[in-house]
Amino acid sequence: MSKLLYEDESYKIRGACFEVWKQFGSAFKEKIVEKALAKEFKEKGLPIECQKRIDVLYKGEKVGVYVPDFVVSGKIIIEIKVKPVLIQEDKKQFWYYLRGSYYRLGFLVNFGTKNLEIVRRVYDSARKDVLRNSA
Repeated sequence: MSKLLYEDESYKIRGACFEVWKQFGSAFKEKIVEKALAKEFKEKGLPIECQKRIDVLYKGEKVGVYVPDFVVSGKIIIEIKVKPVLIQEDKKQFWYYLRGSYYRLGFLVNFGTKNLEIVRRVYDSARKDVLRNSA
């Protein structure tokens, strides 16, 4: 079995999400969850950037900007939601943002459901083309 991409950080991110979930469940709005999650990431020793502007690339050229809730350790994007259900459009939009950036790993986390929902996505397949075209 191969090692997970950014295994240590992924474990801490999931742990932080579950810790906030245990305290709040689905009771609070996204901004409150975001602030609690930032505190939990810091307690776990994860360096974070909040609301970082990320260039969206098309054939190596900037065509827009994406602002995820967090960038963890300078290499993982995290988007949080507080919705009764993640619809396919949420997952698709997150995938395109990950694909359009230079990040390889992202988490889409929904705190609005009965059970915490964590979608972990790795984007590597075309990454070589994106990096080659942006050089």
